[in-house]
Amino acid sequence: MANEPMLIAVAPNGARKTKQDHPELPLSSSELIKTAISCIEAGAGMMHFHVRDIQGKHSLDHTIYGPVLKELQREVGDKILLQVSSESAGRYQAEEQIEQMKRLAPHCISCGLREIIKDRDSVDVGHSFFSELHGAGALIQYILYNPEDVRWYETLCDEGILPGEKHLLLFVMGRYHQQTAEENYDLHPYVSALKRNSPWMACGFGRSEHGIMAQAVKLGGHARVGFENNQQLPDGSIAPDNAALVQLTSEIARLAGRLVADRVFAETLYES
Repeated sequence: MANEPMLIAVAPNGARKTKQDHPELPLSSSELIKTAISCIEAGAGMMHFHVRDIQGKHSLDHTIYGPVLKELQREVGDKILLQVSSESAGRYQAEEQIEQMKRLAPHCISCGLREIIKDRDSVDVGHSFFSELHGAGALIQYILYNPEDVRWYETLCDEGILPGEKHLLLFVMGRYHQQTAEENYDLHPYVSALKRNSPWMACGFGRSEHGIMAQAVKLGGHARVGFENNQQLPDGSIAPDNAALVQLTSEIARLAGRLVADRVFAETLYES
């Protein structure tokens, strides 16, 4: 895996930040298109994006998400894999997340595994939801927040709860309101807990993002960077835009001898 191309996903806005956090945070369709184009040029092959309602709050409403997704697909969908988010962000319950994502019917989606299948009581509902998505040909990325989540993922795969044999995973290092010191971030426990040959990417918070990307490059993983989790350059200064963070990760990959992957390669990381 260490010599295969490295997919860089950009997460340019997230569910919580506003223009007050950074004036270049893209929220409208036109801003997202502009960001996608600059990030493609910098090396991104995938974009994980959120949308907002009329009050500027995080939204999963398919009547809001759908038109934005269609516009992005029309303008940049042939150059970058567009991924929607099912994140609750403290606003949605699992049944609402499932309902809105079913109505949206996206081609590519990220799901916090514990948000949908928290425990044994939610296994049946989660199995039905993921099986429906899988049956429709959706590309599902499972988000895992700690090594225990990785073991839960393994259990659900072993029991046939998660459909398919190949899944793209996201290892999240840290939390929005509980960021750990940079030197304490270590991807090895996640990787060690993973027994299946599942491709994975990593993301982190604040400028620790850069060290995590360097680890991911060496361990054969992929990367997710961007303003959703981090706005800082390695020296602590503020990045001018999302493309600057993508460019830095592209350089890390190339220095390690890994090519930067495009949209076509991104699709291969999911089960065909």
